[in-house]
Amino acid sequence: MSQNILRQAAEVQFAQEIEELKKQDKHARPENWLLSPHAVVTYLMGGQLDNGFTVSPKYIGNRRLMEIAVATLTTDRALLLYGLPGTAKSWVSEHISAAISGDSGLVIQGTAGTGEDSVRYGWNYAQLLSAGPVPEAIVETPVMRGMKEGKIVRVEELTRIGSDVQDSLITILSEKMLPIPELNTKVMAVRGFNIIATANNRDKGVNDLSSALKRRFNTVILPVPETIEEEVEIVQQRVASFSKSIDLPIEKPILEEINRIVTVFRELRNGVSADGKTKLKSPSGSLSTAEAISVMNSGLSLAYHFGDASLKADDLASGLIGAIIKDPVQDKIVFQEYMETVLKQRDGWKDVYRACREII
Repeated sequence: MSQNILRQAAEVQFAQEIEELKKQDKHARPENWLLSPHAVVTYLMGGQLDNGFTVSPKYIGNRRLMEIAVATLTTDRALLLYGLPGTAKSWVSEHISAAISGDSGLVIQGTAGTGEDSVRYGWNYAQLLSAGPVPEAIVETPVMRGMKEGKIVRVEELTRIGSDVQDSLITILSEKMLPIPELNTKVMAVRGFNIIATANNRDKGVNDLSSALKRRFNTVILPVPETIEEEVEIVQQRVASFSKSIDLPIEKPILEEINRIVTVFRELRNGVSADGKTKLKSPSGSLSTAEAISVMNSGLSLAYHFGDASLKADDLASGLIGAIIKDPVQDKIVFQEYMETVLKQRDGWKDVYRACREII
């Protein structure tokens, strides 16, 4: 059955790595943590253990950021991962939870419709009507379960949740206690409990955190990859993982194509060509690393199912244009200008230029 699952949870997919780290872990381990903070960072950043076992990197970037994030969770403050869309906030929160608690599934997905009963607790109304407010009628949320079991709870897109619901976390984070006034009781958090929240700074219509709630979080800003080499490595790693998970064979090395997609994204994102000679307008989209991964995955699927399984510029062009042109008027102008001033002039890129021009 597990072979049919499209994507395994981090703690299942990397169970062997976590187990090996656990065996080799000689550092101090906080109560109810599977691994020490040092081992958690090794799990995130990758490395070779004393017994020769190799741990794969989950995050490619600044190690100090991961150390700060993990160290935060040993204190009385929660962790807020903040940054542009596609900077691996959810990915990092999942893997930290997997390495600390062995369970990344205690998740609240923040939306405009997320209510207090999704954060604190809810009621089974059939039982409530028949037996009144009794403990058996309570519907536990991930937060309540995390408090009882001493585990990490993830809150995705915290700023999409209404401000009044956000503030229901204040007592939980400051006093490590969840009052249940209907039963005249409370749930006290077990050691190991904490919250990792994510938020991005590009979405419209988000709700700013109150100053009281901000004080309960330590904010770690996850940046876009600093160098093209870093970004290419991230895309290469994630594309290989995706292809393996759905049995999509890669017929030839695709590093060159990844380089080209990442170059296009970085140039348009930064507003200047790679050689620094041509100033460019940036489109409205974020052009994140996650979108570059999506373009590559889409291209590989097209090549395999509707081509000769060899990735070509034609397979990438539609995904590339879809990622760049979010506004059909302004973004189209921006990309056409980029095509004529950069793509058309660049040696070895005529196939990308022609493929994109045909679609536009």
